[in-house]
Amino acid sequence: MKLKLIIACVLVGWQVVASGAEFANAKPKDIALKPIQNSYRNVLDLSGIWKFKKDEKNIGESEKWYNGITKSRTIAVPGSWNEQFTDMRDYLDWVWYETETYIPEAWKNEHIYIRVDDATYTAKVWVNGEPVGYHEGCHVPFAFDLSAHIKWNQPNRISIKVENKLSPGRVPTGNVPGSSFGNFPNANYDFFPYSGLNRPVVLYSLPKQAYIHDVTLRTDFEGSTGKVNAIVEQKGKAQSGKITISGYGEKLTQSLQFSNGTANVTIDVPNVQLWSPENPALYDVKVELLDNGKVIDEYDLHTGIRTVSTNENSILLNGKPVFLKGFGKHEDFPLVGRGTALPVMVKDFELMKWTGANSFRTTHYPYDEEFYDMADREGFMVIGETPGVGLIFGGDSLELEQRQEICRQYITELIYRDKNHPSVIMWCVANEPSDKAKLGTFGGPRKTKEEKQKAYDAFAENFTLAKELDPTRLVMYVGVMMGPTDWFELTDVIAINRYWGWYTTPGDIETGSDVISTELDRLHRKFKKPCMVTEFGADTYAGMHAVQPEMFTEEFQVEFIKAYLDVAASKPFVTGMHIWNFADFKTSQAVMRFGGYNLKGVFTRDRKPKMAAHYLRSRWNKEAKE
Repeated sequence: MKLKLIIACVLVGWQVVASGAEFANAKPKDIALKPIQNSYRNVLDLSGIWKFKKDEKNIGESEKWYNGITKSRTIAVPGSWNEQFTDMRDYLDWVWYETETYIPEAWKNEHIYIRVDDATYTAKVWVNGEPVGYHEGCHVPFAFDLSAHIKWNQPNRISIKVENKLSPGRVPTGNVPGSSFGNFPNANYDFFPYSGLNRPVVLYSLPKQAYIHDVTLRTDFEGSTGKVNAIVEQKGKAQSGKITISGYGEKLTQSLQFSNGTANVTIDVPNVQLWSPENPALYDVKVELLDNGKVIDEYDLHTGIRTVSTNENSILLNGKPVFLKGFGKHEDFPLVGRGTALPVMVKDFELMKWTGANSFRTTHYPYDEEFYDMADREGFMVIGETPGVGLIFGGDSLELEQRQEICRQYITELIYRDKNHPSVIMWCVANEPSDKAKLGTFGGPRKTKEEKQKAYDAFAENFTLAKELDPTRLVMYVGVMMGPTDWFELTDVIAINRYWGWYTTPGDIETGSDVISTELDRLHRKFKKPCMVTEFGADTYAGMHAVQPEMFTEEFQVEFIKAYLDVAASKPFVTGMHIWNFADFKTSQAVMRFGGYNLKGVFTRDRKPKMAAHYLRSRWNKEAKE
């Protein structure tokens, strides 16, 4: 295995040398703080119309397209290329993006970075024809320092090369031999592999003398006194600073003294307003760096003071049981694909509130940061999930190590980026992992004890890393039907996706609800942890009806959801129910996906309610009043 890894590294290095370019690898800590505009920092959003060109033969680098592409077409950034062009729905190979921009002369003596909020899946960046950086991975940002490559008083060309090839060594996986999905494109997951620059691209500046590199806020409370522990990291020559927490009649300031670039303080907040869905109280936090008493950098953010824990039966928010009502969902909408669409985001929150939901899981990847800011303000509890959907822990050892490496990167990037959001109460390190060589290979030769232990040990590494990076939140994974259950030893909450009565015993809701009831009892009895059903639902063609509920009708969807919710209501250890899905979404083509869509949404893809949405509104809002 070590030899294979060495060979792989040599090959990667050869590709870099052969292209005549040296690319810096992205550093996860560089995305810890979202770029903001204030008196010391600047942001220039490059969203808009860019040049775009296919590179089917991967000749762009050898032909030096980074010096300017010709015969291009236009594309909107952000937005998935699969939705914007009539000939590129299923194209996942190399493409080039290009734009030009002036950089304000006032930035001349600053650190200047580019931040790409999502390039799915692999990206290389050039500025004015010079190589800047490389990043592998989807749905997470990356940033590079451009300072040495800027041209002043003239346009600067930014070139980004992107591809989204499906591979067994990537996360999420694709083109897995023997996969149970049997779809086109051959993704090993049940949503469309939208590609490209799906979120904004921005330039931003940081003060030259010193700047705040990271802020980590961890909260607690004792009685009526809140506690905010702040860990501040700075780069540069600042030796002191201060932090101020304001809100609800309080303004509390404490000095910062740095040692090896880090300061650590705890501030008591009297008469604390605790963050919760009923009272999403946010405090303003201002961090300043000082030089001889003069402010040289400032970063502003918000925090909600709250705690998250569990007992045998419940998730506890601020020490009190809370029940998670909500959905799995996708960043998915016509025309934009997985591209950032802020009006759609606002509408989704309005519709979730309309149903009475109080939570959602970011299935099956980190969402745009605006989702978490909105959840903070609106009082939604969020399960933040990595792109580790359909993980497999068998097969080729080199591919396994590749997947493990990218999983560790994802967990690090996810936690660095989202750790200060009070709305995020849990990290989900994977959705529906399998200890078998291929997802869906439930028959055939049984795995040996050694093979199963190897899969468990590999998966446990992800939990250990998440807990080390953030000891304040719960950590979970979501189990697939007939998947390994022993792995729930690792989790704070047992979370399962179950479709008894749909994929198994199809159409027989009564038998399906009996099976899920028995299974929940068995899991709780074995592990003595709170349980959630994080996916359950039925494909439903909007407008299809029957006198007696039948599969694919709106009546069947209502009865299916009702049966599962009734089972949960009878069990005090069930602490949450997330319906699959909030809205219909695009998938690869498959026999089981009519029109290339998963139709389990309680809303249509364009956000019109099905009968199930009205049913949830009636049930969940009534429960909230009781």
